[in-house]
Amino acid sequence: MPVDHYENFPVASFLLPRRLREPVESIYAFARSADDLADEGSASPGERLAALSAYQRELDVIEAGGTPDITLFARLARNVRQWNLPVQLLRDLLDAFSQDVIKKRYADIADVLDYCRRSANPVGRLLLHLYGATSELNLHRSDLICSSLQLINFWQDVGVDWQKDRIYLPQDGLERFGVTESAIAAGRTDDAFRALMAFEVQRARAMMREGAPLALDLPGRAGWELRLVVQGGLRILECIEAVNYDVFRQRPVLGRKDWLLIGWRALGMRRNA
Repeated sequence: MPVDHYENFPVASFLLPRRLREPVESIYAFARSADDLADEGSASPGERLAALSAYQRELDVIEAGGTPDITLFARLARNVRQWNLPVQLLRDLLDAFSQDVIKKRYADIADVLDYCRRSANPVGRLLLHLYGATSELNLHRSDLICSSLQLINFWQDVGVDWQKDRIYLPQDGLERFGVTESAIAAGRTDDAFRALMAFEVQRARAMMREGAPLALDLPGRAGWELRLVVQGGLRILECIEAVNYDVFRQRPVLGRKDWLLIGWRALGMRRNA
């Protein structure tokens, strides 16, 4: 499977405590459907932005203490109230999806990470609210893990994103390593592209390892779930390296043998991930 921050939601997982399945599924349904509005189908940019604005208005109702008529949002409203979830985190997701409609290039890594702050980090923060584990250190480590997962998805999907006229590789990195947009369009995995990808893979790996102790600090099933997510992300980076960074022709995905290895590594995780 690919690494994607919504596919890493622990929806209905046997590791997820039963009491948390309903709120997690309601958040997932909201995030997945909003992401599809931004990315799927043949709607125009204006239509996509209008649909996402309608989602924002439903959040206005929830934030004011009301219950929307639409089932998706009524369910979300119940869980926001029951678990005291910050609505701003849901707004951040919508803001990132709207940005995807109109922004196709990123100047530097700070620009990319600002996108990750809204596209990926809210997922981990919402889960920490459900777990009742929102210390500053936990939030920081969760942000590192979620941003790393988003970066891993970008590096895994350079070719896929190009088909949508998106380049998440920072523009200053392209210039530094001498990679042109025409090379990306051609799927050219030359020395320059490999050097750029190696640099970005190492960046994502360092972030994941820095955040990984959170998986050891969270108790019970939540911790085990996160251990698998961390090791899955790290394994994808190894798969990118194994194909010598040619993500255009050999998009890395995880197979059965990979998951056996991931499970073994999760069992053996220590503070150095």
